[in-house]
Amino acid sequence: MDTPDFRTRIQTRWRERLGPLWKSRLAAAAGALALGLVALAFAWVADQAMKDFHLVVGRWPYAPLVITPVAFGLLAWTTRRFAPAARGSGIPQVLAATNDMQGGIDRGLITLKTAAFKVVATVVALGVGGSVGREGPTVQVGAAIMAAAHRFIKVPLTPAVAIAGGAAGVSAAFNTPLAGVAFAIEELAAAYEQRLAMLVMAAVMISGFVSLSIAGDYVYFGTVTQTLPVLRALLVAVVAGLVGGAMGGVFSRLLLDGAKWIAPLRTRPVLAAVACGLIVAVIGVASGGLTWGTGYDAARTLVEGGRQPLYFAPAKFLATIATSLSGIPGGIFAPSLAVGAGVGGWVSTLFPHDSPGAVATLCMIAYFTGVVRAPLTAVVIVSEMTADRAMLMPLFAAAIVADAVAKLISPERLYHGLAKAFAPPQTAHPETEKAEASAPALPNSSV
Repeated sequence: MDTPDFRTRIQTRWRERLGPLWKSRLAAAAGALALGLVALAFAWVADQAMKDFHLVVGRWPYAPLVITPVAFGLLAWTTRRFAPAARGSGIPQVLAATNDMQGGIDRGLITLKTAAFKVVATVVALGVGGSVGREGPTVQVGAAIMAAAHRFIKVPLTPAVAIAGGAAGVSAAFNTPLAGVAFAIEELAAAYEQRLAMLVMAAVMISGFVSLSIAGDYVYFGTVTQTLPVLRALLVAVVAGLVGGAMGGVFSRLLLDGAKWIAPLRTRPVLAAVACGLIVAVIGVASGGLTWGTGYDAARTLVEGGRQPLYFAPAKFLATIATSLSGIPGGIFAPSLAVGAGVGGWVSTLFPHDSPGAVATLCMIAYFTGVVRAPLTAVVIVSEMTADRAMLMPLFAAAIVADAVAKLISPERLYHGLAKAFAPPQTAHPETEKAEASAPALPNSSV
């Protein structure tokens, strides 16, 4: 028969084991729930900002030539002054934080302050015509909210926390739960572990459920109703992979090497941002407003079988490069998908008798893969956003070809290369420190 002392020891042991487990689950659920609500609010405000900007442009067509450069300069200055960790996409910051969670928080990579600034600055960037998306920023916001929830409930921070938060951000931003899981495994996580997979899936499902229950089961980029015969689709996929992968690789290489171009302006980053803003404004005015903002509407038109001018793809490409090099907060997910859809307009001229919407989808996959070098994520995210289940094999073919082509042009993956700027300062090598310690002391030259 059990003694009271024995039962007490058993109960204590179970409390010790179950306490941290349930606290961890509570933190993940609370963080994912909060992120789902924040992501919905972020999306709504961002859409309103773009609509307001289009109203301004409709009334004063040349106003962006002044508004956009000045706003870019102010955004660059305020970002450097108040939240330097908020610049750019947000995904490189999460990658850097997974290598050193506490250091990432200390440097502001995944804090609520940075997340709040990121949301506001991205909305402003969209409201002045910047070619940015909110998906990358939502990844950083998700990691920050998840980290804050764990810290509030006093749960130890691990890389899985940031990865789950970032994956939930993709799920909530695109309304694509499976894409969140794929993105976490392929892009954010260095290795696949069962505990990480469970945490990621729980987080993306909760945030995705919040989005679905409030916003409904909408299709992000419209529905692809036309398909291609399998063999024909594979031929188009190869061509799309070659063209889209090459352009995506060029974009990635230009962005990684971009710091070298603006080196003369490195001491004047605000001036560099103003110059980039002027480029974005000129392109936007010259293209009749096609390049403003995320590019959702133009991409949706192409995916649904419509047409856009052939200059849309290069114009959006240049506008996104200029916006990214300006150093203002904002992502490249949505603009990259829009450029890829525009590339589909080119490839469609080679296949005039085939569905332009299907061709645009294949090119969207190819270009996006060329930029981020994450083929699985590209296939899952585009197939979920377009409700396209009929061409999975051609979609994978386009992604694989594009990844191989982009790797030849830009061997380093974009987000991993950009993450180096957010890594902690390198310390001296242990052997160097030992040699310096054993070296004879120099005479004191002070008077």
